[in-house]
Amino acid sequence: MIENIVISNPEELEKSKKSISEAGPDKLHVLADFDRTLTTAFIEGKSVPSLISLLRDGNYLTPDYAQKANKLYAKYHPIEIDPKIPLEKKKDAMLEWWTTHSNLLIKSGLNKKDLKKLVESKKIKFRDGFAGFIDFLKSYEIPLVIMSSSGLGNNLISMFLEKQEKLYDNIYIISNSYEWDKNNNAVGVKKPIIHAMNKDETIIKDFSVFELLKNRKNVLLLGDNLNDIGMVKGFDYDNLIKIGFLNENMEENLEYYKNNYDVIILDDSSMDFVNGLLKEMIR
Repeated sequence: MIENIVISNPEELEKSKKSISEAGPDKLHVLADFDRTLTTAFIEGKSVPSLISLLRDGNYLTPDYAQKANKLYAKYHPIEIDPKIPLEKKKDAMLEWWTTHSNLLIKSGLNKKDLKKLVESKKIKFRDGFAGFIDFLKSYEIPLVIMSSSGLGNNLISMFLEKQEKLYDNIYIISNSYEWDKNNNAVGVKKPIIHAMNKDETIIKDFSVFELLKNRKNVLLLGDNLNDIGMVKGFDYDNLIKIGFLNENMEENLEYYKNNYDVIILDDSSMDFVNGLLKEMIR
């Protein structure tokens, strides 16, 4: 039986912890994915793939929206997960998918009230221990940068945090965002479009938050898939601890995660290890 927490190289982890602890909270920031990282991958035993899937699978927009969205998913998702397809070809396909789907959302009448319904639906749930995690970061004014490729990212993540009364001023969201008219209808998508394959190109220095982070060169990275480790690409860090949430298919994927993450948290578990790690490093 696999233990709930797997540490790839305990000695290296201890070295990084010591260096981060000695530098202090003023030199640290946290870089995190959202879907299935800060949120749970399952609710009542049912998989919750992403924020956008909740909208796709619910009756929120025009009657034909779900059918068209599922058709796009059937076309592009196999490309996304096929290891034989070259990365550049995947990136082109993902940009095409996200752009087409965003235009579909606009044509299907996406309104801010639809996002509010999703927030109220109880189909999104933060991991146990998330409140303690985010409160701890706020107490030391450690920036939390949430980088999400969700098609509804910035707007929906902000609303969800606000509902939990956790939309603190040390939180920065790098994600897709819509332009809205006076009636709260979506009328456009802000560039650049962020998708699952270009997080490694969405370099933090292209965003205003970089000025805050450039002297905070110790990074705690949280993700749930192997692509998430690319979120830090382009950032000149001193110390990096990567924590991966391996929520399913654990036996077959564990070795891949061990080769890429410093710590692996298994079975859709809580934030307890992350919280303990932060308290060890920041005293």
